[in-house]
Amino acid sequence: MAALAWLLIPLLAALGAGLWGSWATRNRRTGDGPELAGYERFREAMEKQQSHSDVA
Repeated sequence: MAALAWLLIPLLAALGAGLWGSWATRNRRTGDGPELAGYERFREAMEKQQSHSDVA
């Protein structure tokens, strides 16, 4: 019976590693749309500010 327990430990560890690996490599559907739109607005504002400071 003790030998069976020692064989189950690596089996359970392999099963747990497989589950963790599949969870870690899952497809995350995070949209970059709002972040990219905010960066675009920031960049446009910085370009406008730079062009106004060049004139003065």
